[in-house]
Amino acid sequence: MSRIGKQPVSIPKGVEVTIDNQTIVVKGKLGSLTRVIPDPIQVVRDGDHLMVSPREQGKGGKEHWALWGLTRALLSNMVKGVSDGFSKTMEVIGVGYRAAVEGRVLKLNLGFSHPVDFQLPDGIDAVVEKNTLIMIKGIDLERIGQTCAEIRAYRLPEPYKGKGVLYAGEKVKRKVGKKK
Repeated sequence: MSRIGKQPVSIPKGVEVTIDNQTIVVKGKLGSLTRVIPDPIQVVRDGDHLMVSPREQGKGGKEHWALWGLTRALLSNMVKGVSDGFSKTMEVIGVGYRAAVEGRVLKLNLGFSHPVDFQLPDGIDAVVEKNTLIMIKGIDLERIGQTCAEIRAYRLPEPYKGKGVLYAGEKVKRKVGKKK
């Protein structure tokens, strides 16, 4: 059984949840999110809580149990996102490496012969602090993670000098260079 799936998702004040068949719409002060949940899972509103459960108890095996916990976690992230929002911080480490935001474009100097212009997706904002810290903000945790992964892919952290784009607090396992 899913331990995560059994837990109810509490709905804070100011958040409106609409359940239409397999489509869930969550609206809050920061915006609106929509998600279609898989068929073997059902969501029921019980006062100021959402209860997630499999449609047919005891059938479906591991896939239904996994979908049960996944759906509950996704709904919890939707509710938290529209009420509080999410953010991830990234660091740009290297000599001459820096970042800047101009409108909806994140400009990165990462040691290439040209600057990298990254167009921010809709619903995602970036704030640059101290030229080397990038804070990615938004209401959809999945899109924030994907955006951070795309930015990080331009210059992955390398183990010899530790240069690249890292998540805040990430440790790069350093290797010893070539010996003479």
